[in-house]
Amino acid sequence: MKEAIIGYLPFLLSAITIWMTLLAGNKHPRAWLVGLVGQALWLIWILAAGAWGLLPMNVALWVVYARNHFRWART
Repeated sequence: MKEAIIGYLPFLLSAITIWMTLLAGNKHPRAWLVGLVGQALWLIWILAAGAWGLLPMNVALWVVYARNHFRWART
């Protein structure tokens, strides 16, 4: 299972990231929620792959995407 996560999840992660970026560019209200789901999956991949250098980026994007979601929800 770990090998499948490491080998195949990046393709799904790429698709989610591209989709989220398109949604954000179109100012879709759910863009940042899609990004948060993507970050949850990135965290799974980081843990499975032992790619600890990506952990700070993952944490930072959780904060940024959550902030953006709540700011957009208020407007």
